[in-house]
Amino acid sequence: MFDQPTLARSVMPATLLQPTWPARTERGLARCLALVLDEIDHGLVLLDGRGTVRLLNHRARQELGAHHPLQIEAGQLRAHARTDEAVLADAISASALHGRRCMLALGDGAQRVDVAVVPLGPDVLEGGAATLLLLSKRLVCEGLAVQAFARSHKLTPAEARVLEALCADVPPAQIAARQGVRISTVRTQIGCLREKTGARSIRALVHMVAMLPPMVPALRGGATVNGAALGALLEEMLRPN
Repeated sequence: MFDQPTLARSVMPATLLQPTWPARTERGLARCLALVLDEIDHGLVLLDGRGTVRLLNHRARQELGAHHPLQIEAGQLRAHARTDEAVLADAISASALHGRRCMLALGDGAQRVDVAVVPLGPDVLEGGAATLLLLSKRLVCEGLAVQAFARSHKLTPAEARVLEALCADVPPAQIAARQGVRISTVRTQIGCLREKTGARSIRALVHMVAMLPPMVPALRGGATVNGAALGALLEEMLRPN
């Protein structure tokens, strides 16, 4: 379990904690927030006080398939493995009833995912509680993030391929074998990568890519799925009680 810091709340003006916007501004902000959720490259799942799934962002809609540790059945969020069912149910209940947040490890092996269970408040969703689940990324360094990083640092195509392999934990000797080049060539490319990015080591280089902002690709398709429903729900959540 981990507690939410209170320092920011203690110094934040009351007018920011309980905003009172004109209706037109509120609707526009709700639509913007709906788009923001879809642009975050982490799965986000919003539950109401009964544990019913109220919305999924784009990444969550992509990930919650047949092999994911989390499933949606009849509008309810379920754990794929029986051993995870009680743990998930207890965490969601504790969030809704007692405002407790925690981190769960669900699934195992390659399918394992870490989930942060975050209470949003007891009366923020249509007068009831709401809980946000934040899903960890399945890969430390996504291919598209590596490509964006490569463009921003003016890497050559060959250097970008080496970087992507390093981020996938492929050793230099294996990279050379895959690309049909000498190990000395790969080492030279790694030296160029470090020089262009300012990284002191391969580990630091991979860390730089892993820490990139969680941005989804622009050409992802279906980016506005459920956009109207997302906006309507967020508008309801933003409306002062």
